[in-house]
Amino acid sequence: MNISLIQTLRDLPEWISVDSLTGFLHTHLKPYEDTPMDIRKGLDYALSDEPGKGGFVLIAHEESDIQGALVMLKTGMEGFVPGNLLLFIAVHKELRGKGIGGRLIEEAKQYTDGDVCLHVEYDNPAKRLYERSGFSTKYAEMRFKR
Repeated sequence: MNISLIQTLRDLPEWISVDSLTGFLHTHLKPYEDTPMDIRKGLDYALSDEPGKGGFVLIAHEESDIQGALVMLKTGMEGFVPGNLLLFIAVHKELRGKGIGGRLIEEAKQYTDGDVCLHVEYDNPAKRLYERSGFSTKYAEMRFKR
């Protein structure tokens, strides 16, 4: 397995587009997926070179077959929230449990400065992966929805 680092749209290998990466994430985040439009917004933010935005994407692959993907955003808010947000991590549904998610997380740690946070639903089995990777529950997130 290879892991490719993508920091801008120009870094995308010729065998993948933002649309196909969006589709992979939408399919393989299930049943915890976001809408394709929201996934695309996250990718656009991560791969932006605009001031105040940025991050990176890691793609686990064998040649042009995507096995997994991770999207990390730079928050720019170090000091009162972590400087990095692990926005999405997805492993192909037929390849789960083979260590791909753990490898993506460990690789992502090498490309981040400062702390990393993520959001995970309490019943998501991936919560165990995050705990094994060193994440801990510090706060309960609460939301007011309109």
